Amino acid sequence: MTRPDGRQNDQLRPISFVPNVAPHATGSVLVSFGDTRVICSATIEEDVPRWMRAQRVEGGWLTAEYSMLPYSTLERKPRDISRGKLDGRSSEIQRLIGRALRAVVDLKKVGQRTIWIDCDVLQADGGTRTASITGGCVAMAIAFNKLMAQGKLKNFPIKKLVAAVSAGVYQGVPVLDLNYPEDKDASVDFNVVMTETSEFVEVQGSGEEAVFSSEEMTAMLELSRKGISEIISLQKAAILTADKAAPADLASLAAAFGR
Repeated sequence: MTRPDGRQNDQLRPISFVPNVAPHATGSVLVSFGDTRVICSATIEEDVPRWMRAQRVEGGWLTAEYSMLPYSTLERKPRDISRGKLDGRSSEIQRLIGRALRAVVDLKKVGQRTIWIDCDVLQADGGTRTASITGGCVAMAIAFNKLMAQGKLKNFPIKKLVAAVSAGVYQGVPVLDLNYPEDKDASVDFNVVMTETSEFVEVQGSGEEAVFSSEEMTAMLELSRKGISEIISLQKAAILTADKAAPADLASLAAAFGR
C-alpha cells in the first residue's frame, strides 16, 4: 500500500508553528500539518463567566471557538452566520478543543480570568480538529508566558502539554496523520488526544460503515502515541522560541504556505 503523498505508515506530515501571527491576541500561532493550516489564538479576558460568579467557583475558565473560513475547503463553505446557527460539526469540535485544553490547565492558578482559544481554519486537508488542539496548546502557553513575564501570574498554570493527531485504517493498513484523500476513503477514523506523558485525554474513533479489530485499534493508538511524542517536541521548541520571534509578517506567512 502506497499513501497518496508517499509517506511511511507511521510518518507525520511536515508540521510547523509560526508564532505571533495575531498581534492583538495574548498568544497566537499559525500551525501547519501538511496542507492543513489553522490560526490558533489565546486571548485573556479579565473576567469570568456569570455562572462562575453566581456559584462562587474559584479560579478562571477556558473555552474555545472553532470555525472554517469559506475558502478553506475545495467547495466554498458558507459561514455559520449565514445559516443563523452554529454548524453541528463546529460545535462538537470546539467543545473537544475546550475539553482537551482544560484537562491540562490548573484553572485555580489562572485567577479570575477567561482564556478564549480561537481556532480559524485557513486551509483544510484533513485533521483540522487535531491541528487546532495542538496549535491551541502552543498559543495558550505563549499567552501564559506573557502573563508570567508581566507579573500577572505567580505560577505557570499548564500542568502538561497536550497534542492531538489522527490515525485510521486506509486500504486495510493502520496509518498515522491522515490527509484529506486518506480521511475520505479510510474505513476507520480515529482522533487521539494525549499529554506529553502519554496519558489519554480523549479518543474518538469509529468505523466508516466498517468494523475494526482490537489489533487494528491497538496499532492506531500506538501510532498516535508515537506521533504525539514527536509533536510535543515541536510544541516545546515553538513555545521556548516564541518570545524571541518578531510578529509574523506577510513574507513569513507566505513562506509557511509555500512549504
